[in-house]
Amino acid sequence: MDCYTANWNPLGDSAFYRKYELYSMDWDLKEELRDCLVAAAPYGGPIALLRNPWRKEKAASVRPVLDIYSASGMPLASLLWKSGPVVSLGWSAEEELLCVQEDGAVLVYGLHGDFRRHFSMGNEVLQNRVLDARIFHTEFGSGVAILTGAHRFTLSANVGDLKLRRMPEVPGLQSAPSCWTALCQDRVAHILLAVGPDLYLLDHAACSAVTPPGLAPGVSSFLQMAVSFTYRHLALFTDTGYIWMGTASLKEKLCEFTCNIRAPPKQMVWCSRPRSKERAVVVAWERRLMVVGDAPESIQYKQLTIQVLLDRLVLRRLYPLAIQICEYLRLPEVQGVSRILAHWACYKVQQKDVSDEDVARAINQKLGDTPGVSYSDIAARAYGCGRTELAIKLLEYEPRSGEQVPLLLKMKRSKLALSKAIESGDTDLVFTVLLHLKNELNRGDFFMTLRNQPMALSLYRQFCKHQELETLKDLYNQDDNHQELGSFHIRASYAAEERIEGRVAALQTAADAFYKAKNEFAAKATEDQMRLLRLQRRLEDELGGQFLDLSLHDTVTTLILGSHNKRAEQLARDFRIPDKRLWWLKLTALADLEDWEELEKFSKSKKSPIGYLPFVEICMKQHNKYEAKKYASRVGPEQKVKALLLVGDVAQAADVAIEHRNEAELSLVLSHCTGATDGATADKIQRARAQAQKK
Repeated sequence: MDCYTANWNPLGDSAFYRKYELYSMDWDLKEELRDCLVAAAPYGGPIALLRNPWRKEKAASVRPVLDIYSASGMPLASLLWKSGPVVSLGWSAEEELLCVQEDGAVLVYGLHGDFRRHFSMGNEVLQNRVLDARIFHTEFGSGVAILTGAHRFTLSANVGDLKLRRMPEVPGLQSAPSCWTALCQDRVAHILLAVGPDLYLLDHAACSAVTPPGLAPGVSSFLQMAVSFTYRHLALFTDTGYIWMGTASLKEKLCEFTCNIRAPPKQMVWCSRPRSKERAVVVAWERRLMVVGDAPESIQYKQLTIQVLLDRLVLRRLYPLAIQICEYLRLPEVQGVSRILAHWACYKVQQKDVSDEDVARAINQKLGDTPGVSYSDIAARAYGCGRTELAIKLLEYEPRSGEQVPLLLKMKRSKLALSKAIESGDTDLVFTVLLHLKNELNRGDFFMTLRNQPMALSLYRQFCKHQELETLKDLYNQDDNHQELGSFHIRASYAAEERIEGRVAALQTAADAFYKAKNEFAAKATEDQMRLLRLQRRLEDELGGQFLDLSLHDTVTTLILGSHNKRAEQLARDFRIPDKRLWWLKLTALADLEDWEELEKFSKSKKSPIGYLPFVEICMKQHNKYEAKKYASRVGPEQKVKALLLVGDVAQAADVAIEHRNEAELSLVLSHCTGATDGATADKIQRARAQAQKK
């Protein structure tokens, strides 16, 4: 039996323990861990070491080295630290390394040492410097808490959506607290700190003194505190060697223990047995390790989901293994294989020792038309790596123009973006590119670009017609499009100008443009309009009333209605209004005035060029049969029947139709015969038809 128990050591009176190596670390550390800043990611994630941190005994010329290892010590990255002094390291939930500098800047690196981004914890932190920092995790993401040289706390609960909060001041705090940590309670981040025998809890609004329940008396200082991974439990180590363990809400004590060690521990962390609800606190000094526990945990902890596992494999560039897992688990392609391949492609574009053509071809051969893969996202990563030409080649495989165009604009390939937008047929997309081009290019280059793209030019003209008339004029000038320039000045004369002089001047410019366009009809019509405007202004001055902006016909009609017949006739002569049109205008105007005497004089002034049926029709429209009959007798033979029917003389209309022996006229009269009144007339028409048939 001795051989089985030889490696077990007694622990107290009734327990034994043994220590054995699970596996050896593959790293080759040249310095002690105690001389490094160390950060280990959760769930067996990577380990970061910042060697040769800023210490007085180190030579100022020695630059620190940041090393990143896997959990088993395999080297992942090593880089020379060229930035400022680092106070603290920590890993985010996404396995990004957060390096908190003394000036409050936080530098973010990837698993393989690639720099991602940086952000600042604010001006106050910059001015007062960072004394200490903590990286913590919440359900919202990973946060950073800072203790400044002014003994104030600043934190952000989610570095992915940075919102800085300056915590309330702690009363009487003149030096750094003996220990502190970040807590997350009720979805809100807090700071718990110790000042002598007192504990304070800071939230965004207040600083509250708190007392752990069941705390042993005689405590004059808290030397160390540790919060569990789930932020459910808290452990406190005091200057009397007393360890208090309870809920992080400080509402319940779980257990306590007093040891004979008074020195502050180097480290104190919570741990648990695999597949067990028992939890314990491990306290470590320079050469001693102590486990205190038996705190039952009633919370079921969330394990790594399959998506998080895949993400971690992708971060480690273990793409084939990730794909095999997806296929084995039969994950939907968009969630599984497609997502892994997209990550692989984004890594592939970073291989700068391979030509753009080879990288683009390899990615397309591997991805093809895989659903859920966005070539534009991969192209954006290539552009971010400084490989613009590769990004353009990758965009050729992107079937959605709406995804191609924004990145092309970002890459300042606006003309190519315009071509892609036009190919898409999406007018909104074309407008987006046009407005971008307008701001990017000088006016001449912009117009030349439009000239080579007829569809874009047409769309931009439509835009300018409603938004930028002066730009529209410049476009027509650039193209020597005199016809459109003339039309532009015609519209401008009515839209912009109110003074008659300005309008006439605009019309003159339009006429000149029409002559240059060899459109004499439009030029003459424009000149006539100028003459009409001047005449209308003169009529208003001499006669009063409203003449401006009336058409030529309406101007004549208005003169007639105002009994200015001679002026109307003179206007008709000046503008060569045909006689037929003038007679219609005068006939209509006099009938509207019901000036029957003047109308009769007008009808006898000379032979009517429009005949006399219109006179009958106009009089009947005004319900004046008496006047209509005067003109019915003067209507020519071909329209006589119609005129007689209009005035209601059916019998005479029948006589004329019989005399004309016109079947169409006979049918027309017959259709107007109604009742007994016109019975004789109808019989007369029927007899005439019968006689015509015998012949």
